[in-house]
Amino acid sequence: MFVSEQGIALIRQYEGFSATAYWCPAGKMTIGYGHVIGPDDEFADGCITTEAALSLLEKDIGARAQAVFEALENDPTQNQFDAMVSLAYNIGVNAFVKSTLLRLYDSGDIDGAERQFAHWAYVNGQKLPGLENRRLAEAALFSK
Repeated sequence: MFVSEQGIALIRQYEGFSATAYWCPAGKMTIGYGHVIGPDDEFADGCITTEAALSLLEKDIGARAQAVFEALENDPTQNQFDAMVSLAYNIGVNAFVKSTLLRLYDSGDIDGAERQFAHWAYVNGQKLPGLENRRLAEAALFSK
């Protein structure tokens, strides 16, 4: 299953674009559209072009989409899938796979899963308005 253009637009909107490397609120060095810089990544002067960032975003979304799809026990709607991939893109696949949201979704509790998006608006115990807005958008897409 692939992420739709609507799902990609949601991720782009909330990740935003940065041509230069920065520390995200979770304390990870990030660049482009929310790409967490790994030990094998090399960016000249800590910078990336928009074109290169879009290419990296496509690759990152593809990897998250594959991991989310493999974790699901039930077939999602396109909107549910897009919302869950957006969440996994932001919190990481490992956190998503261990989440109550996934457990509830797989058990058939769609309403319970939708309510779980709100639980992921915190970093180090502090609610961040940007994450809260993103989670509201993801939950709205999930329920659409």
